[in-house]
Amino acid sequence: MATAAPWNSTSVADEFHVQLGKRLDAAVKRGEVKACINNRSVRWGHILVEESVWEPLTAQDIRDLRLIAGDVLMCEGGEIGRAAVWGDELPEAFFLNTLHRLRSKGRYDPYLLAAIFERMAITGELSAVVGKATLAHLTKENLLNVQLPLPPSDEQSRIVAALISADDLIAALERLIVKKRAIKQGMMQQLLTGRTRLPGFTGEWTDVRLGDHVSYVKTIALSRAQLDTKSTLKYLHYGDIHTRSSVLLDAVAEEMPRASAFLAGRAGQLRCGDLVFADASEDPAGVGKSVEIVDVPSGGVVPGLHTIAARFDKSVLADGFKAYLQFIPLFREQLLRLAAGTKVLATTRSYISSVILALPDVTEQKAIADMLHDSEREIDALRVRLSKARDMRTGMMQQLLTGRTRLPVEAVS
Repeated sequence: MATAAPWNSTSVADEFHVQLGKRLDAAVKRGEVKACINNRSVRWGHILVEESVWEPLTAQDIRDLRLIAGDVLMCEGGEIGRAAVWGDELPEAFFLNTLHRLRSKGRYDPYLLAAIFERMAITGELSAVVGKATLAHLTKENLLNVQLPLPPSDEQSRIVAALISADDLIAALERLIVKKRAIKQGMMQQLLTGRTRLPGFTGEWTDVRLGDHVSYVKTIALSRAQLDTKSTLKYLHYGDIHTRSSVLLDAVAEEMPRASAFLAGRAGQLRCGDLVFADASEDPAGVGKSVEIVDVPSGGVVPGLHTIAARFDKSVLADGFKAYLQFIPLFREQLLRLAAGTKVLATTRSYISSVILALPDVTEQKAIADMLHDSEREIDALRVRLSKARDMRTGMMQQLLTGRTRLPVEAVS
């Protein structure tokens, strides 16, 4: 089999007409108001038309700044080089300052160019090309000087088709995750309020004051600087509660900060079923944010800075169900009402203890939790697939856009 010929080299200047967008003059508001794409609208590989703005453009602007299908929009500032291809997402649109428009002279596929700049951003090559002195802005001069590989046109088409196929898979998984999250949200709204009952459950829900059925585990306040990665004792920091997506915490399997027994030895040890709250939030959405402990390591795990560790009576609140207290509207409403007026929205032990909720018996709680956990596991599996799809696309870019891997030419019958 014959070895594929190496690619030639070219430059942005040789392959594209480059123009910088319009700088708006706030003092001069004249012209015809048009939909304009700005820097914020451009993401890697796609354009968020909902971020477009309406601005007055002169007749000259309208002639010079009109977008046509196949134009590449590239960020001059911000995340320099971030690029996407305009696909006539709006019937008529124009582009603003801090965006370059690159219009192919006919020999170079615009999708290939956008992908090459994305690969260069990932590898750091783009920063090297732009230079440290001009890192904040990708000037037209520097952009025109960027060197590009020049695959034959048929090979360009095959590379672009392969990358678009990978993009389509990623987009499909993202849409599916959004759909599954919405379904789970609807399930929680119905099942956690008793509006919908699972088959076989008809018993009355009873009002429970949480403070009558809880004890609290002693926490220890350590800063990030006092934590390490070597000690055997794992440490649950409130920031790690706010940033996680899962409501369950397997402290055996998950990587966590650690603390020396000397510093954290006086803290209470967490057990399976304990519910740990972040006690402060700047955002109302974070009030009541918590995780339920589902496994603990032999070295132990302790509740840390700005946390409240609650140990509920398991005959009143079932393991697995406690993780979803934070999604019961009445629970959050009571915490928010108590936290109102504080500079940082606070959750306290007394606030949690004062909450009164209508709850089903523990058998129904376990059935509800099982259904919600199944839904979460399905979403987690999709997240893993999405992560692998993104990694695969990155690997494809590294191979296909450098010529290390060459796609075969389809045989013509």
